[in-house]
Amino acid sequence: MPTMGKEFSLKLDSFDIGQALDGLRCRQECWANTAIYLRDDYFPDDSFACEECNDADEAQKIADHYQRIISAIERQIEEQGGW
Repeated sequence: MPTMGKEFSLKLDSFDIGQALDGLRCRQECWANTAIYLRDDYFPDDSFACEECNDADEAQKIADHYQRIISAIERQIEEQGGW
């Protein structure tokens, strides 16, 4: 995983933030499902497509990274008074 880089402050409409979060959640779920598949040899859902990676640990680390991004955005939204 990349190290912490330069921080940016962005201003986006709440609808746009919602769309970005939806996309991030989809990517997080794809990577989490890939980790499950590689670890447990189980397809988590019918529309599952396995992501390319070396192993379940790598897939889980990527899923966790997406979750950290989602959590950081949600925390900042709450700090600014919520939706």
